[in-house]
Amino acid sequence: MTKQQRRLRFSVIALLLLVCFFSSLMAASHAVSFNRILATLVGDGTMMENFIVWEIRLPRLFIVLFAGMALALSGALLQTVIKNDLADPGIIGINAGAGAGIAVFFLFAPLSLANQSYLLPVAGCVGAGLTATLILVLSNNKTSAMILNGIGFSFAMSGIMVVLMSPTRQEKVDFLASWLAGSIWGTSWFYAAILAGLCLVVIPTILSQVRQLDYLQLSRESIIGLGIPLKRWRIGYISSAVVLAGVAVSITGGISFIGLLGPHIAKNLVGTKHRHFLPMSLLIGAILLVAADGIAQRLNIPAGIIVAIIGAPYFIYLLRKK
Repeated sequence: MTKQQRRLRFSVIALLLLVCFFSSLMAASHAVSFNRILATLVGDGTMMENFIVWEIRLPRLFIVLFAGMALALSGALLQTVIKNDLADPGIIGINAGAGAGIAVFFLFAPLSLANQSYLLPVAGCVGAGLTATLILVLSNNKTSAMILNGIGFSFAMSGIMVVLMSPTRQEKVDFLASWLAGSIWGTSWFYAAILAGLCLVVIPTILSQVRQLDYLQLSRESIIGLGIPLKRWRIGYISSAVVLAGVAVSITGGISFIGLLGPHIAKNLVGTKHRHFLPMSLLIGAILLVAADGIAQRLNIPAGIIVAIIGAPYFIYLLRKK
């Protein structure tokens, strides 16, 4: 593939992301007409229009935008480190671990509901980190065992959430059930700022290390022969993937398959070198979640269901192919 072809594909995908972003903004703002949205964005809206666009719609859109990027990058890192095309933070149990951490904190922390909500990203990240640590320990540093152990932990953590939910109050059950279905619950600028800050720190750091990630695609013998600290690199990149996924899903709900679909589509478009497909994965992940959220709001269902409808058949296709 030539450089010009690659640039053209990047331009088309970036334009598609802009179209999805503004289409979702305009399609979901029923109380504000198309023309008034544009006027509100340039500062000519009424108080009600400003509230709807700036306090309801835009924070949610930026949340799904950055969450899509975070989940896609998380999946790409896991696929590289584990050397398995089926790796995804939802499939190998990281998302479920975040959900279990959220459930434990949400149900048992002696805080009000308002105060709890601001600490849920921390609880989700801790739950995801503990689950990933257990998976690594039980896998005995064997990448071939991580997928199977991760799937087992995914079911186990989901079961723990259901058990914890059974005896609790209805309003807390409703929130956790909504989280499991992939509803975008954190829709304020506070959560948008958390995700934006995370992405602005982690994404440039990872993109500056694309050569190291390319080395990880070599055989174990070749990596050791080059004197690469394989264990340290693995732990570092898996930790980055866990933080990205843990914080993202703690705000967006239990959304899977973005980390599977984003890197795969990106590799098909621009090749398998990390300096090419990682930036493309970020764009694809953002497009998938922004589009899914826009459709979900029109149908009044959780965005996670839309993503699952797209991702589950592709996962089955990969299983049969691999």
